[in-house]
Amino acid sequence: MSGQPPGERTAHPAGTDVAFPLSRRGDLVPDECAWLRDERPVARVRTLAGDPAWLVSTYELATRVLDDETFSLSATAAPGARQQYAPTFPIEIRKNLSRIKDEGMRDAVMQALSPRAIKEATGQFRRRAEALIDEVLAEGPPVDLKDRFTDPYTAHVMCTVLGLPDDDWRRLMSGLDISIMTAPRPFEGAMANWDKGMAYMAGLLRAPGATEAPGLLGALARVRADSGGEEGADTDEHLTMTLHSLFEAGAVSTSAFLTLAIMLLLRDTGQRRWLGDHPEAIGPAVEELLRYNLSIGDALPRIATRDTELGGTPVAAGDLVLVLVEGANHDPAVFRDPGRLDLTRTPNPHLAFGSGRHYCPATTLARAHAATALTALLARLPGLRLAVPDEEIGWRSGWIKRTPERLPVLW
Repeated sequence: MSGQPPGERTAHPAGTDVAFPLSRRGDLVPDECAWLRDERPVARVRTLAGDPAWLVSTYELATRVLDDETFSLSATAAPGARQQYAPTFPIEIRKNLSRIKDEGMRDAVMQALSPRAIKEATGQFRRRAEALIDEVLAEGPPVDLKDRFTDPYTAHVMCTVLGLPDDDWRRLMSGLDISIMTAPRPFEGAMANWDKGMAYMAGLLRAPGATEAPGLLGALARVRADSGGEEGADTDEHLTMTLHSLFEAGAVSTSAFLTLAIMLLLRDTGQRRWLGDHPEAIGPAVEELLRYNLSIGDALPRIATRDTELGGTPVAAGDLVLVLVEGANHDPAVFRDPGRLDLTRTPNPHLAFGSGRHYCPATTLARAHAATALTALLARLPGLRLAVPDEEIGWRSGWIKRTPERLPVLW
């Protein structure tokens, strides 16, 4: 490897090793990943917000940052902390999980996301997927599969688990266009968008009969009633924030992953046909798609809480450390032939859900969401393929996830 990053992105801010974020394309592993692992496993970068940061790209260092309490997620919400980009939602959301535990709401959230609850809801997921495919078939090719399947299906799954009205799915999903933006500076519409979503969720929690609602909505409404309702203003706001942030985080992550998983299978005809012929292999196939997928468009942030080092590089207290998940998940030191999509790969210790204390609590939901959708699509649309050349797919910019604007398909 040379001492300079590959490709056209060699121009980068002074005092840094590589331009960051990397490519917005979600179908090709950025060339910089291999260079970073080999030449700059702890690289100097500058974030969109203009703050300096350390970018970690090897699996070994990534797991250390994610597992070691020296590197804190909650500290990214501290006043004056270095940031990746301007916040489009209250920064204290990053402290939500610890507050859920402190305020006795963890049981309600964990029960809604538990393997048992997801297993019971999978039949509803499957029926919705089948109904959407019926509509796609009735419309005829070509169709935008993102608009006609992945987005409405994802919204239904999240509404089912959280107990939200399914007929409001477009309203709920439209808020993501602003709330998940990655902008260098604050902008007026961000807080207005957040407040609009919060008002909607607050209305659901305060509605007559909310305590009898299904899913997390009903559980949180009962917590609210037990805490004094309107009198518990702080708890009331936090309950609303919990419901709102879980929908947004869950919807954007699962939709982006499913869209890219479909794209990966459409680009690899052999693997797609094999999986269609072996639906029983959907479990390890989803794990491999999670490893290979590039939906995390930036990196996982942590703040160093004390002076330390990473790979021999001194890291000072207060420094921002970013974990490049696509670098770690394609590290040949851990994954044999990492550039090959292998739907039978085992073991598969990918970091798509993070690691350590902040390992994603919705892993069962994410896996069931993808497995149900992919199984239905491959069974009903075995000839599914892209309707346009790869290079004509437009990729969304300025968003926390890598995702195509549209996914036009034929069958």
